[in-house]
Amino acid sequence: MKTIGNILWFIFGGIISGLSWIFWGMLWCITIIGIPVGIQCFKLAQLSF
Repeated sequence: MKTIGNILWFIFGGIISGLSWIFWGMLWCITIIGIPVGIQCFKLAQLSF
């Protein structure tokens, strides 16, 4: 059941969530001040995937 739940999460929410975290991470990394926030966004994207 755990594997099925993980597959369903990835298909119905994980892809969109992960890609949006990567997008926001790249936007945050444009500025020097936002780099720490961008790095945390990339960590959340990894967690979503």
